[in-house]
Amino acid sequence: MTRHDRHGRDVSRRRFILASGAVGIAGIAGCVGGNGSDGDTGNGNGNSGNGNGDDVTDSGTGQIGSGREGRDGPGGTPIAEMPPLKGELHVYSGRGEFLVGELVDYIENQYDDFSLTVRYGNSTDLVNQIANEGEGSPADVFYSVNSGALGALAGEGRTRTLSEEVAGMVREEFRTGEWIGTSGRARTVPYNSDAYSAEDMPNDIMAYPEEFEGNLGWAPSYGSCQAFVTAMRILEGEEATREWLDGVTEAGIQAYPDEFAACQAIADGEIDAAFTNHYYIQRVLDGNPEASIATAFTEGDAGAAFNVAGAAVVDSAEDATLAENFVRHLLSSEAQDYFARSTFEYPLVPGVEPIGDLPTIDELDVPDIDLTQLSNLEETVDLMRDVGINI
Repeated sequence: MTRHDRHGRDVSRRRFILASGAVGIAGIAGCVGGNGSDGDTGNGNGNSGNGNGDDVTDSGTGQIGSGREGRDGPGGTPIAEMPPLKGELHVYSGRGEFLVGELVDYIENQYDDFSLTVRYGNSTDLVNQIANEGEGSPADVFYSVNSGALGALAGEGRTRTLSEEVAGMVREEFRTGEWIGTSGRARTVPYNSDAYSAEDMPNDIMAYPEEFEGNLGWAPSYGSCQAFVTAMRILEGEEATREWLDGVTEAGIQAYPDEFAACQAIADGEIDAAFTNHYYIQRVLDGNPEASIATAFTEGDAGAAFNVAGAAVVDSAEDATLAENFVRHLLSSEAQDYFARSTFEYPLVPGVEPIGDLPTIDELDVPDIDLTQLSNLEETVDLMRDVGINI
């Protein structure tokens, strides 16, 4: 399936997640660690666990997380139909415990003879740790918040090739031979739905702020925001990005500590729109379904970039079959439904739909970009600081 972007280029949807190239470990050293590039170190609303405190529900598919009412059972392959897990496994997780801890505990508890040890940390730091530990690394599985860190580990030759059976569980744009995506996130423009309609929102990210008169917000110190600006640099060039940054700065764009706070500010009427990942909007609505916030999407540009969290089997895995089968469990119907309902991400397995009034993945108009290029943020941070943005 081929489409044309606004610059007239032919764009293959198959390429929108990742060309086969990878960056080295040094290439992701510029990633921001403290906040997590997709908010994985906190849910942004002061709560822990799944975001609303609900316990595991007793459903036919073993649903866990927020247990949203009225949601049909998920598609995909249930855990009961997957190879059982037996033995000991070490997972290095760049995804925060507050987001995925409930899920990995749920998987472990399905098997009496399975013991799981999870080391949580920043994805970039964990890649470096695996590299430093060498062949003696205890890591069996690397679970990353973004594709860049996965590509870095694979580029260092520290991953095993996934079997065709596991790789085939998701579409090829969400995987390489060395790693597989488990959930996804889209860049969006949340806006105040009391003051604006979807038709009021420009579908070109470069049209902000000239074609939008409302007050804007963002989280410039946040890794996802910096990756968004990096995508703009790649797609539009350095000078055009500088002009855009100058424009939003001169327009008085309001800075927030994270993208959830920016979305909450929209719902509170402090600002009119912002630049964030899609799931922060859903987290605001989960706390207040009547909140005056809605989601707009741009088309084929940096404002519509799509990234994935994913997993790889480390080359030092003591039991590579067990490690791969654990990765398979992250693609089970229960896990995919968990990502939709509890983290509000895009599931990547067919038959599991996202939560909220969102387009499907096929309906998203994403840019043609190798997402491993988004990992090195140093030049972007330098540019943002050069135009006077406080990071």
